[in-house]
Amino acid sequence: MQLDSLQTQQQFHIRQRVRFMVNQYEVHRVAPDGSEGGLLAFAQQKRLAFKEQVTIYTDDTKQQPLLGFKARQRLDLGATYDVTDHAGNPVGLFRKDFAQSLLRSTWHVEQPGLPNVTGQERSMPVALVRRFVESLSWLPYHFDFVADGQPIFTVVKKWGLRDRYVVEIQNPQIDRRLVIAMAVALDALQGR
Repeated sequence: MQLDSLQTQQQFHIRQRVRFMVNQYEVHRVAPDGSEGGLLAFAQQKRLAFKEQVTIYTDDTKQQPLLGFKARQRLDLGATYDVTDHAGNPVGLFRKDFAQSLLRSTWHVEQPGLPNVTGQERSMPVALVRRFVESLSWLPYHFDFVADGQPIFTVVKKWGLRDRYVVEIQNPQIDRRLVIAMAVALDALQGR
């Protein structure tokens, strides 16, 4: 996947693969009919790591890294995650706002040249139910990411047995690699 082509995408579908010792995610383009299209990227995270790290590849052969994100600290509830390209150059970062996330998950996303972006669960009732009724933690949720009151992107978890997400980008300047990293992190890191 060429970066220019990736940057033109306005919507992605993300689907988690069920595996024993790793979290894996497929990132697909959206076909003209709205269904899941071709594979854009493939992400893998080792479970039970002391320092969270996810590598995102161009496909599921895992031969060519596209980007990755890694925690700066070990086991920190409000950790900052640096997002880098395949060569290790910074793309941006994101971090969980631990205090605000006690009731409604909140994340901050930073990309050079853009105002700081804040993403938060759209529905307070759904956020509370997901936290306090463990058997309902599978409920779909919506995250809205905004900067200066303007929408930047949204991530919507869909109903189903497997975790599936629809990501829509409203701001053309946001780096799609940063959006993919944040969307994967919402699933991979949400319970932490």
